[in-house]
Amino acid sequence: MRKNTPVKPATRNRMLSEQPLCDGHIMRARESMGAKPPKMQRSVTVNLAESPLGWLHARGYLTDRQFDAGERLRMDWERANLSPRVTMSWNPVRHKGGGPKDLTPTEMQIAAKDRFQKAETYIGRDLNDIAWRVICAGETVPIAEKKLGWPTRSGKLVLRIALDRIADFYRLPGEAA
Repeated sequence: MRKNTPVKPATRNRMLSEQPLCDGHIMRARESMGAKPPKMQRSVTVNLAESPLGWLHARGYLTDRQFDAGERLRMDWERANLSPRVTMSWNPVRHKGGGPKDLTPTEMQIAAKDRFQKAETYIGRDLNDIAWRVICAGETVPIAEKKLGWPTRSGKLVLRIALDRIADFYRLPGEAA
């Protein structure tokens, strides 16, 4: 392979893995725990780097606006969980009139946490569970439905409603689907 070869967009952000397929469900083989994987009769290639939200968007279940809203919420959630600075900050002192570009990392973390909490409040208690599980925790919709005790195939509909509300909160252009 030559140096400085650009990565093709089709192969960027891919971690492909061959997973056994038993009874229509992907079985995760845990070889490190001593368990032997089941005898593979059929298998499927899975992109381990793809989020459940990205999977739904790639297959047409979510609009671009809904996907962008979920990504904005996930980004705020990840930024809010950054650890604060524990050493001396030699940054110049902020003055009034400075914009968001002048925020320190700790202030950016606090602002992200505040946005995340306001988004949670805006979408409501009933939609928080599915939104957090799929967008932030990375659970697939069927697993989230099972943990919440919901009927099969109801999670996608409720998730779309939650994503529309999140898009409204972030004031993303477009209309709710």
